[in-house]
Amino acid sequence: MKDRYQSIVDVYVLLRRPDGGILLMERVNTGYADGQLCPPSGHLEEGESVIGGAIREAREEVGVSLTEADLEFIHVVHHRNAERQGRIGFFFLAQHWEGEPNNQEPHKCARLQWADPADPPPNTVPYTAAALAQITRALPFSLDGWASPTDPS
Repeated sequence: MKDRYQSIVDVYVLLRRPDGGILLMERVNTGYADGQLCPPSGHLEEGESVIGGAIREAREEVGVSLTEADLEFIHVVHHRNAERQGRIGFFFLAQHWEGEPNNQEPHKCARLQWADPADPPPNTVPYTAAALAQITRALPFSLDGWASPTDPS
């Protein structure tokens, strides 16, 4: 019997200021996309919901407190990387939070930067930049890294 497909689930929190800027973090010493920018994000932990994961990641990475009511689902992307591994990324928008965003993980983050989501810096993680392009078009779903929507390989 063939094993069922499994995918890594990522959660992303787009903290948006009144001027429209979103918070990005420059990755360092992680072994993945070091030197590139992405929003506060991470993988789900065992038994955790996507909402719980988003709240946890925002607290752990940038020290802000969010509630479920602060998060608005805005996008999901089914991504496949160069090694052909699939990931599913849930993006949530937060326009209200408690605390001032600051770098809680200097061993994994070189700096924080506010950016225009419609024109992210060129060193934004490509997976994130692709999702931001779809988000700015108000599209709730996208595929990234697939040759075609029916590409099984």
